[in-house]
Amino acid sequence: MTTNANAPAGTMTTRLDLARSAPKVFRALIGLDAAAREGLAPALVELIQIRASHLNHCAYCLHMHTNDARKAGESEDRLHMVAVWREARHFFTEREQAALALTESVTLVADGGVPDDVYAQAAAQFDEEELAHVLSLILTINTWNRVALSTAKVAGTDQRR
Repeated sequence: MTTNANAPAGTMTTRLDLARSAPKVFRALIGLDAAAREGLAPALVELIQIRASHLNHCAYCLHMHTNDARKAGESEDRLHMVAVWREARHFFTEREQAALALTESVTLVADGGVPDDVYAQAAAQFDEEELAHVLSLILTINTWNRVALSTAKVAGTDQRR
């Protein structure tokens, strides 16, 4: 267990550090994350991770991935529009829109599954291998969001090298 001095008021401040407490599990998640990204454009990777983090209310991952997107050259305009991409479609390619729609459906899967039209839109934009990687990335960021939220990770405290 670790003490999180930066935890918001009213939250438990002692939570486990998954990397330290279950290093094999943590390394497996890192491996899945790396494999999922293979062959995908860095901007697309970050857009997917940002949108899932919005939907999951994961400030830790949202902070991390918006910073990563900026470092990769993503524009502030596009970053501001991810949460409202349907109303700002002109900021995103058809391929990115398909990935964002799939991200929303998979992230919110309990609210109605993944509709056939959303899946078909993604399948029309990505070949089978790319689609498998997009889906894997969506699954991975949802896992990371749940890790960060359940262990009370604090936005702005990312210590990756």
